Amino acid sequence: MTKADIVQTVYQRLGLSKKESADIVESVFELIRNQLENGDPVKISGFGNFTMREKNPRQGRNPKTGEEVEISARRVVTFKASQILLNKVNNGKG
Repeated sequence: MTKADIVQTVYQRLGLSKKESADIVESVFELIRNQLENGDPVKISGFGNFTMREKNPRQGRNPKTGEEVEISARRVVTFKASQILLNKVNNGKG
């Protein structure tokens, strides 16, 4: 599913114009993005949690040449699905 698919679904379900639907979807993504940039977690009930995690620098290896390279420190976004979402995805199994 792409952002365009989400916009199309919002357009069909809410009866708004495509521009209004696109603006709503973009606003939601921007809100999530801004929260994560500030280091704040995003918790969506029944869906899951997005959080930022700091990764320390470490040694890696170029798989093509075998040369050792340093992988720089960085921040990564992690997602943990809620139990409700996991149950729906797995059709109540497990």
